[in-house]
Amino acid sequence: SAMDSDFVCVYTHKTLYIVEMLKEVLADNNIESYVMNKQDSSYHFGSIELYVMPQDEARAKEIILEFDKNSI
Repeated sequence: SAMDSDFVCVYTHKTLYIVEMLKEVLADNNIESYVMNKQDSSYHFGSIELYVMPQDEARAKEIILEFDKNSI
């Protein structure tokens, strides 16, 4: 779809609240992101992906590196 081609996946995780936390951190840095939950709700297979606009990708990845260092 058009939306997929416009956005870049910068993070994947199995735990929704981790991805939601990261979304907040990005928002604090004025980076808009959206969550794509590819998990099967009954079995929790698959992962949750976080997407940003291409122009925010480099900055988002820097923030994610810091985020990963600070979260366990």
